[in-house]
Amino acid sequence: MIYTLEIQTEKHTDFIDITLDINKLINKENIKEGICFIYTPHTTAGIFINENSDPDVRNDIEYVLEKIFPWRDPNYRHIEGNSSAHLKSILIGNQKFVFIEDSKLKLGTWESIFFAEFDGPRKRRIYVKIINHK
Repeated sequence: MIYTLEIQTEKHTDFIDITLDINKLINKENIKEGICFIYTPHTTAGIFINENSDPDVRNDIEYVLEKIFPWRDPNYRHIEGNSSAHLKSILIGNQKFVFIEDSKLKLGTWESIFFAEFDGPRKRRIYVKIINHK
């Protein structure tokens, strides 16, 4: 089964921690060992794993991505005006997988899974597929 998480982003660039939502799915399915695949079908969004202890890390990520791919650049050609969001999505990527061990995502001590919005605010979807290894 593929689960769908629907979220509403609140800002133009928004990083939303979806770790708890994914853990709830793992618990619902009573998965002990396995793999969790996370994918978003949007070309102006992404999925990443990083620190969630210090919010300044997220601020720094947003700052550097905007510095590399500024929202406004007279050389962009994409008529919709969101080239920056597409470029950020390519760099971050739109999928991740995480191992499941002892009914928990096998993440580092400070790590969380984030949905990254680069063209918001919008309603978005995230697909989650959990493979059970009994």
